[in-house]
Formats: sequence, C-alpha cells, structure tokens
Amino acid sequence: MPFRIVLADDHHIVRQGLRALLEKEGLQVVGEAENGRDAVHLAQQHKPDVAVLDLMMPLLNGLDARREILQNGYATAAILLTMHTQEHQIAMALRAGVRGYLLKTQAAEDLVHAIREVLRGEIYLSPGVSRIVVDGYLSGDRPAGDPLAPRERQVLQLVAEGKTSKEVAVLLGLTVKTAESYRARVMEKLGVHETAGLVRYAIRHGIIDA
Repeated sequence: MPFRIVLADDHHIVRQGLRALLEKEGLQVVGEAENGRDAVHLAQQHKPDVAVLDLMMPLLNGLDARREILQNGYATAAILLTMHTQEHQIAMALRAGVRGYLLKTQAAEDLVHAIREVLRGEIYLSPGVSRIVVDGYLSGDRPAGDPLAPRERQVLQLVAEGKTSKEVAVLLGLTVKTAESYRARVMEKLGVHETAGLVRYAIRHGIIDA
C-alpha cells in the first residue's frame, strides 16, 4: 500500500506540481488544503502517513497546523515547506517536532527523499538549512524561544491577518470576550500596544507573509 500524504499550500499551482511529483513516485495524495485549518481537518479525516505543510498559510500557519495534527495523532510525521531560512524559524520548527524542513527551491528534488527519511524516523533538512543549523551551533548562539503559547500564536496570526475579535472567536471556537482576552495577553507579552505592532511582529517572525 502506498504511503498516504496530505498536502497543504495556499498556491494551487504549487500543490499541482507537488502532487504530480509525489504520485509519479508512487505516493498517494489523499487530500489537498489551501490553509492550515483545512489541513488539520483533512488530516483528521484521512489519518495520513505524512502531512506536507507550507509554513506560511492563512488562518493557521504550517507550524501551528503541525502541532494540532501531530498532537492529536492525525498523522505520523510532518514536513514543512518554506522559503524562510532564519535560524529562529528552523529552531522553532525542530522544537515543535517537525521531522522535515525543506526549502521550496529544492522541493522538487528532495521532497520524496524527505518523506521516505521521516517515515524511517529520521530528520531531513535541506542542505542549505543544515548549514544554517551547523553554523548556529558552532557560533554558540541559541535562538530565543517563542514567548507565546500555541493558542496565543493562533490569535496573533488571525489578528495580524485583519480578523475582528468576533471572527477570531468563531474560527477558534471561543467567546468574543475570551478572544479579546487572548488578544490583550498577546499584546502584553510582546510589549505591543496597537494592531500595527502585532502585524509587524507577525511578519518579522514568519507567522504571516508581508
């Protein structure tokens, strides 16, 4: 039986290309999603072997989607696809249990190999990512941890994308008062006092695209 994959990227043409690549290699794409929330629902429905997730997706980014998918046992492993090579992003992904961190520029050549490696219990990093990890280790610098809890990161992303407190509440299954409480807590933790500051923080830390 072929390995089963859920594929999530907000660009349809990217999903088409990756699907064709995976199916050519005998892998089965059981679902496609254009945002992180749909990716979680598809993983819950299909229980794939691997979830291949774009890091930068609307409603729920790939890293937070990965947390929900793996913590709830919806998939065996997760691979992130990204254009981002900042050391703190890579470190955050590895700490969150991501088994593969793959640059989109190398996805066509490396994705199938990455899937097979993570299913053997290994960690796969694109060569460019490996160099960044090694250089960071040799320098002795330790990337700062994320000050926000997963739910707070989700609220931050939605607010930075322009969602109102009511929309945030609906998307996350919260009351409006609770959504506003999360928003206030995020602002307090980050030392930010206006929505524009939240947007700048989210862009700078790779939570949303500019």
